[in-house]
Amino acid sequence: MVAPSVADAPAPEGAHRPLPRLGGMTTVPGALRERIVGTALDLTLEAGWSGVTMAKLADRVGVSRQTVYNEIGGKPALAEAMILTELARFLGVVDAAFDDHPRSLVDALEQACRDVLELAHDNPLLKAVVTATHGADTELLPLLTTHADSLLVTAKGVIRGRLEAYDVALGPDRLDAAIDMVVRVVLSHVMQPSGTPASTATDLAWIAGRVLTA
Repeated sequence: MVAPSVADAPAPEGAHRPLPRLGGMTTVPGALRERIVGTALDLTLEAGWSGVTMAKLADRVGVSRQTVYNEIGGKPALAEAMILTELARFLGVVDAAFDDHPRSLVDALEQACRDVLELAHDNPLLKAVVTATHGADTELLPLLTTHADSLLVTAKGVIRGRLEAYDVALGPDRLDAAIDMVVRVVLSHVMQPSGTPASTATDLAWIAGRVLTA
């Protein structure tokens, strides 16, 4: 699987960004599709993933159930579309951080980590998933865990692509290991924060900078 970059062109917050590939599927943004996916997220937060039905979704959006199926597919495809939409938002802030610091890898990493952690703090889907781990909705957690490997591959691919512009003193194998470490540590703080986004980002960027520029 070749992980894409969403860095082709900077975009302001809220603008369309191309969504990553997951499980061989590329999701193309569209106004109706975005309404459906956004409404599905609202329903998930209100009633839990088990309470989301295509009929309820269609009624809330104001379209026929067949229209929802035509735009999205079945419920598994809806879950994947929700994941892809959130993943694209996270990768978008990572791209923006590297765009803002083309000469300083440590500064780029610090901003990327901070912005990801701040976005995660206010992300309703992640909050719902964390709640699910404590028994609130056992059907919700698989939204992320089912495609965990693909999500990691995509995230690591974006980071690797952005590092090509910097002087990184590591060979390919060591670089892969370092990127894997950075992505997994950031994700661990996304799911279970241990400090403020700013302080955590400073620490993570320092560690990553020492490894990547050694």
